Amino acid sequence: MIGWFGNHYLGDADNSDWRASPARANDFAGLPPAYVLTAGADPLRDEGDEYAKFLEGAGVPVTYRHFPGQFHGFFTMGKLLNQANVAVTEISAWLKSLG
Repeated sequence: MIGWFGNHYLGDADNSDWRASPARANDFAGLPPAYVLTAGADPLRDEGDEYAKFLEGAGVPVTYRHFPGQFHGFFTMGKLLNQANVAVTEISAWLKSLG
């Protein structure tokens, strides 16, 4: 299934390019603050966790939030899932804190 989604996302692009997966970048120093959100039933959860650790290791300010009982895409389902509203509220507060 991941292969199918990857093909639709990348098309003919090189999947080893850091722009396809930011965790593949050679250097994370100097990047702006990041908010990384993952969900428990998300096939990209481990990659999100790894990316947050890479950023943190490079001294980038990172807010990492994991929603264990949710799935990939839950963020857009605020009418059905209260945790989506929690995520939106937290991210909104985080963004406001930046400026």
